[in-house]
Amino acid sequence: MTHIEEKIVPYIPGDGVGQEIWQASQPVFDAAIQKAYQGQKKILWQEILAGEKAFDQTGEWLPEATLEAIHEAKIAIKGPLTTPVGGGIRSINVTLRQKLDLFACVRPVRYFKGVPSPVKEPEKTDMVIFRENTEDVYAGIEFAIDDPKTKKIIDFLQQELDVTSIRFPETSGIGIKPISKEGSQRLVHSAIDYAVKQGRKSVTLVHKGNIMKFTEGGFKNWGYDLAESSFKETTFTMRQFDKIKADKGADAAQTALKEAQVSGKVIINDVIADNFLQQILLYPERYDVVATTNLNGDYISDALAAQVGGIGISPGANINYHTGYAIFEATHGTAPDIAGLGKANPSSLLLSGVMMLEYFGWQEAADLITQAIEQALVRKQVTSDFAHQLPDATLLSTQEFGEYLITLLNH
Repeated sequence: MTHIEEKIVPYIPGDGVGQEIWQASQPVFDAAIQKAYQGQKKILWQEILAGEKAFDQTGEWLPEATLEAIHEAKIAIKGPLTTPVGGGIRSINVTLRQKLDLFACVRPVRYFKGVPSPVKEPEKTDMVIFRENTEDVYAGIEFAIDDPKTKKIIDFLQQELDVTSIRFPETSGIGIKPISKEGSQRLVHSAIDYAVKQGRKSVTLVHKGNIMKFTEGGFKNWGYDLAESSFKETTFTMRQFDKIKADKGADAAQTALKEAQVSGKVIINDVIADNFLQQILLYPERYDVVATTNLNGDYISDALAAQVGGIGISPGANINYHTGYAIFEATHGTAPDIAGLGKANPSSLLLSGVMMLEYFGWQEAADLITQAIEQALVRKQVTSDFAHQLPDATLLSTQEFGEYLITLLNH
């Protein structure tokens, strides 16, 4: 009897346009798996609740049963979710990441031929962003202007720690930005490990350590420490380059760098965050894998997505590479203004599903979906977000786009 490999995958359709993009995407996943494996592999989909649907049915934005289902399956895929207004849970997405300790937000950013872009040469952009997901200002340690705790904190800073730089202490809110050595190094380790396994050329540590020396500067230094201690045989760091230059001169440093590149070592470098945002417009081809802190990663991911056509076609995953827990998700918002109109582009969710299939090791099915999307875009068979920017494009609804991809898959 032939063994069929089955995987239970919990899914959250999402709010706003989420339901539409899920209805368009799930059949594509199933068709690609069937085409690639002829019934030998299969996903058993299990709907779980979060967001508005969960609140309407249970009174909770993120029910405990949802977390338990993800714990059991160790994986999930989701559409966009509404951020609740008012008290209670700050953000369902952030809560999921913190509850499951999904410390790496992984965002591949590449250009698909035919996609309208605001830059002249979008094809030069091909990066994978590893954004630290659990620390930094996203830890949510904030105190409001009228909170008595805020006065206590300011008094402590001024009286016990001699802080004099709070310019308006009577009218300030306070936020705390924790960045740890452990949190930084596990993120950087995941980025370097990915680069080594995928044959990528470099990992760039993006930080604002010139100003925040003990948090973002720590991220940079701990990243270099990790590379030089745990990846001695497979990396060469620009900190090593600088040391050779200081000890033996510029020529010796350049020779060491060239030897490392020729031997296939991953080059570990760093760049200040604001400079990086300039560089990705001017010279995106210089960057490959990027490891960065939480807030920087938020800015960088969306900026890069815009360069290759927008977040409507940008995938993402939140992964704990130690425990194996992973949630794959559409990276855009709920877009309530177009919900129910068939205008949403399901490509972000589809390509996040591609990442999920790759995570399973189901590369053949993943490739089929990617190739189908590439063909659809080249043929200008597109959803509303691209149709008005492309001459002679054929406008497809969200559902029609999914159906068209299945037609391409089955040819």
